[in-house]
Amino acid sequence: MRLVILEDYDLASEWAAKYIRNRIITFRPTAQRYFTLGLPTGSTPYACYKKLIEYHKSGDLSFKYVKTFNMDEYVGLPRAHPESYHSYMWNNFFKHVDIDPANAHILDGNAQDLEAECAVFEKDIADAGGIDLFVGGIGPDGHIAFNEPGSSLVSRTRVKTLAKDTIVANARFFGHDLSKVPTMALTVGVGTVMDSREVMIVITGAHKAFALYKAIEDGVNHMWTVSAFQQHPRTIFVCDEDATLELRVKTVKYFKGLMHVHNKLVDPVLTMKNDLS
Repeated sequence: MRLVILEDYDLASEWAAKYIRNRIITFRPTAQRYFTLGLPTGSTPYACYKKLIEYHKSGDLSFKYVKTFNMDEYVGLPRAHPESYHSYMWNNFFKHVDIDPANAHILDGNAQDLEAECAVFEKDIADAGGIDLFVGGIGPDGHIAFNEPGSSLVSRTRVKTLAKDTIVANARFFGHDLSKVPTMALTVGVGTVMDSREVMIVITGAHKAFALYKAIEDGVNHMWTVSAFQQHPRTIFVCDEDATLELRVKTVKYFKGLMHVHNKLVDPVLTMKNDLS
């Protein structure tokens, strides 16, 4: 497990974007061998996506041979609704890069058979060869995707009823009107993400400091589903200073002492300019 500590949200987002870029480029994806990327929505990844768009527009990065699988989607919210995760991904990322729309997989919260939709999503991931890098964020209660406190740590993609805290937290996207916030969602499971070859979780802000503490310093606990990733062989937690406020001083000091190693993962920044065909 790695913990990468940057000064603020913008620097943490940039580090995460550089890491994604370097992983795609060193993979050298082709039409016969796609790089498969798991992606989140929400406020945390927004700046990371902006950076990835910059890298694409500068010619340094292509998503031509990348397949993506998003973590979750609301149930019953029209796809065109501005707060649907379909809209979020297309408006904030996909339409700005060269990904083939057929390769961008997002759960359909309006499917006639929601359980069948979840089963197909799991099959699509398997058919793609699994996820090479799953990027995630968390809520203040330590949930990843919509795996709320109490979720099974071996769960798969499924229909999930949202906790009251999650509904209240998401009300800011719906004019602070709780009656407009969806109460159910489709979500990948903790086990789905754990099957990925690598996981990177971005955690920023003082309001998520206790969740970060639970994620890396406390034991594995299904009430803090992000803690499961202590047991993944290749997990990177990327955070800002504010998110470390609940960590022990010696923990922060230890991981800051490794930053010269962690920064080698993103510097030098690689480019696809010589590889694009």
